[in-house]
Amino acid sequence: MNDILLAFDGPQAAEWKSALRSAAGNRAVHAWPDDPDDLSDLDRYAYACVWLPPRGLLPRLRNLKAILNLGAGVDRLLADPSLPDVPIARVAHGDLTMRVTEYVVLHVLMHHRRQRLYDAQQRAKTWAVHDQPAANEVSVGVMGLGVIGRSAAEALARLGFKVAGWSRTPKSIPGIACCHGAEALDAFLARAEILVCLLPQTPETEGLLNLSLLRKLKRDGAAGGAYLVNAARGRIQSNTGILAALDEGALAGATLDVFPQEPLPPDNPLWSHPKVTITPHNAGDVSPHVFAPLVIEQIERFERGVPLDNPIDRSHGY
Repeated sequence: MNDILLAFDGPQAAEWKSALRSAAGNRAVHAWPDDPDDLSDLDRYAYACVWLPPRGLLPRLRNLKAILNLGAGVDRLLADPSLPDVPIARVAHGDLTMRVTEYVVLHVLMHHRRQRLYDAQQRAKTWAVHDQPAANEVSVGVMGLGVIGRSAAEALARLGFKVAGWSRTPKSIPGIACCHGAEALDAFLARAEILVCLLPQTPETEGLLNLSLLRKLKRDGAAGGAYLVNAARGRIQSNTGILAALDEGALAGATLDVFPQEPLPPDNPLWSHPKVTITPHNAGDVSPHVFAPLVIEQIERFERGVPLDNPIDRSHGY
């Protein structure tokens, strides 16, 4: 049989179930663990649509043909040693790319235009104007030049920022100064006043945003300090490293959408730090009803012998 099993750990689980069932036509969609009566025969499932599925579930689907990850990050999925040897693809949509791009532009501009300073002045009922550099005086560095990273870099360049990009492998983007590899990282950081992280999480990137790296950012430029925007994956960043960088002045501010532990515990000092903006991993929030038809279309094309879009390379971790 060619039924779909949904295994989604998150607040949108019910919405995903409804959206997939609406898009699937005559194909059955059941949810783990909500439909116990429908899960007695796990051999019926040829496709698994997942987000943070429990370890040990997917190997039980003996007739599994493909896994579709309902989000950009696949690190938790690939960390499961029992993961079946079937094709894996992530769900992608132009709307997701644009939403993350919007998020990046919003928070780069927030730091660039000193919005936190003006927020503090509003609370203190203080009327004061501060010098404002032009965008073309400020250097922004984008780490990760995949589809989303490229979109964000191009949008920032259109606003006039001096944009450089860094990636694991060579990339070429008109108007963007691209570099790659470990040997180019320090020079890339030295020119970046606002650092945007859009990297995938892999063994090589885990913990990359630490105090040592943040100290290498440009602090004496027009932006008046160095800033961080992380809209990638939580385990790429060191919370303690970011706090130390803020407190010693290596960072003048940070926007963080992701964290090693989510939700961020209430007692974490990042919540109350005056130079930190926190969002609840919502940079790329897209309605499941937008994504679900693409999931079903992927499955139908796969059954006609067409390779999955956005396949995951297990050897690279993304």
